[in-house]
Amino acid sequence: MPSISSNLVETESQSLDYSQAQRDIISEAIGILETMLVTGEALTSSAAVKQFCQLQIAEEKDEHFCCLFLDNQHNLIRFEKLFRGTVNSASVHPRAVVRLALELNAAAVIFTHNHPSGMTTPSQADKQITQRLKEALELVDVRVLDHIVVGFGECTSFAEAGLL
Repeated sequence: MPSISSNLVETESQSLDYSQAQRDIISEAIGILETMLVTGEALTSSAAVKQFCQLQIAEEKDEHFCCLFLDNQHNLIRFEKLFRGTVNSASVHPRAVVRLALELNAAAVIFTHNHPSGMTTPSQADKQITQRLKEALELVDVRVLDHIVVGFGECTSFAEAGLL
């Protein structure tokens, strides 16, 4: 599996002016969470999944829509940044999400995207795309477990809010 840590540090160093020591700490934290996710420990904890998502995309200046692709036991297969948008939106294409889920033989997914404004209240557009993706993935027997909206220091879970 490709290293998530190296991808984040490269992306983060382009979007923020972190010191090398800060980049090393971020890489180590993501590595620990990634190990937990791959071994199946963390997906029993929504808090750990939220932390992972925050470390990945909270500081991005543009909106990023990402997926955690999971196997049948909800172990992480891959975390993928699929779509990058502007400061307040990203175009999400269900066909691309379904295609990658099938290629990875995923049984379930968790969506996550950031709101560069820092506000984590899901927009109407967020709710609509989540429903479209859920319907498209149901056709190929892939379950949608959650959609996490990431802001500065907080996250909103669609599942916890009763929006799924």
